[in-house]
Amino acid sequence: MSGGAYDPGSDGAQAAPVDAMSYSGYLKLDRLLGQQHPLSDAHDEMLFIVQHQTSELWMKLAIHELTAARTELREGHTAQVFKMLARVSRIFEQLNGAWDVLRTMTPADYTRFREVLGPSSGLQSWQYRMIEFLLGNRNAAMLEAHEGAPGIHRLLLDELARPSFYDEVTGLLFATIDGDTRAMPAPRLDAPRKAEPEAQARWKTVYENIDRYWTLYELGEKLVDLEDYFRRWRFNHVTTVERVIGFKRGTGGTSGVPYLRRMLEVELFPELWHVRGDL
Repeated sequence: MSGGAYDPGSDGAQAAPVDAMSYSGYLKLDRLLGQQHPLSDAHDEMLFIVQHQTSELWMKLAIHELTAARTELREGHTAQVFKMLARVSRIFEQLNGAWDVLRTMTPADYTRFREVLGPSSGLQSWQYRMIEFLLGNRNAAMLEAHEGAPGIHRLLLDELARPSFYDEVTGLLFATIDGDTRAMPAPRLDAPRKAEPEAQARWKTVYENIDRYWTLYELGEKLVDLEDYFRRWRFNHVTTVERVIGFKRGTGGTSGVPYLRRMLEVELFPELWHVRGDL
């Protein structure tokens, strides 16, 4: 039908042959859409389940991108790294938007089904922990929450045995500025990262000589952009929890809002934030 009105019979999607790949088949929609099983009759429990399941899917993609970015960085393919980091930033933008939907649930709505959650908590998300470990926030004490799942515990333990993405970035920083990595500080696993003076001094060199160290400068700004979105995600988490449950203890046994507020102070790439005060 050339130049005429839209005809769904000829212009629309056509049914796939029985033995051909279909949209639903490719995405395994029958299995995906069959995984939402509310444990109460509360209307808003479906929202709660879908929000957290979709967040886990986005985190799965973030892990996929960050793992690949680490490999590409190690192999010197910085252009690919920039694209992947930009994508992870957009993933966290999507995760931030999800809080807006969850915040339509009132305290009264949540109270109707909170009891069925038992001791489960979003803080038990191993994918969230993996993202933190990949980026370089490597507090080994956080493994305790996953000891009940040996396979997951091993995945996280194996990640701690590898250099994090930010370790690889720091290695590139020292190799570029010094010509080797001998002065690079050793990674720590006992506490949230603190700014290392040696690394911060080299980032200062980069930011004072942008044209000479453009690749490192661009990499640093991509990381700041990513952490900006990550911090917003944490902040939105805090405000959503406070809006829905106030200062009650969290279902996973934490202090709830006070604990989440402390997490706002954790920096993934502290040298890149602190160096701004040195310029």
